[in-house]
Amino acid sequence: MLDIFDVTVEKLTADRPRRAYVYVPDEARNDPGLRFPVLYMFDGHNLFYDSEATYGKSWGFLEYMEATRTPLIIAAVECNHDPAGGRIIEYCPYACTMPDFGPVKGKGKATMDFYANEFKPYIDANYPTRPEREYTFLGGSSMGGLMTLYGVMKYNKVFSRGAALSPSLWFGQEKLFSMLRNARVAPDTVLYIDYGRREMGFHKDMFHGLAETAAILLDKKIDLTCRVVPNGNHNEASWERQLPFVIPTLMYDLP
Repeated sequence: MLDIFDVTVEKLTADRPRRAYVYVPDEARNDPGLRFPVLYMFDGHNLFYDSEATYGKSWGFLEYMEATRTPLIIAAVECNHDPAGGRIIEYCPYACTMPDFGPVKGKGKATMDFYANEFKPYIDANYPTRPEREYTFLGGSSMGGLMTLYGVMKYNKVFSRGAALSPSLWFGQEKLFSMLRNARVAPDTVLYIDYGRREMGFHKDMFHGLAETAAILLDKKIDLTCRVVPNGNHNEASWERQLPFVIPTLMYDLP
């Protein structure tokens, strides 16, 4: 079952509507007493339908979830499609200056405040969730992957597990590393991170950024899965192929 409805993010785009997507396992219809973990995701428009995906290819999440019958709710909101960097602004945790983009007014905190303080309470009130931190996850790719790292580490009292695929670590990197080093996280925190070998030429800054991020996270004593994906690329087709690694990692050995 997939529900699609409009939401507003007042601190970011006032009363301008954007779509929210909530997938609920079909088993919920047969047993109203069932409760499920929730994976909150970014770029909701790219997850389920090719016809709505920015580049014409989705993650194929609907087919994957129906085929595997994974007992998991997925709740996602589409990004800001403003061509003047709307998505980058909302999915960048910090103000920074990037060579290809210039100054970026990072509003990631406002985005995460919406997810943690508005969207999650709404989902918990209207769907059969397990609202506890142990069953609340975060996920995304590219800038959404960067936001996943930020969200799980900075909002660790809300999100216990996360999947950051191809995270854009070079946006505000020194600020990101400082946040990661100083974050107070519970030892049961679980993170999945990957990069595709073919994406963006797998340039040296990407490789070193991944290595440094992994080193910081391992020093935090959290449970980390870090992969370099053979022939992986920076697109939804490649991220779809990682779902058999991502979802079992998030669901593994839940309390």
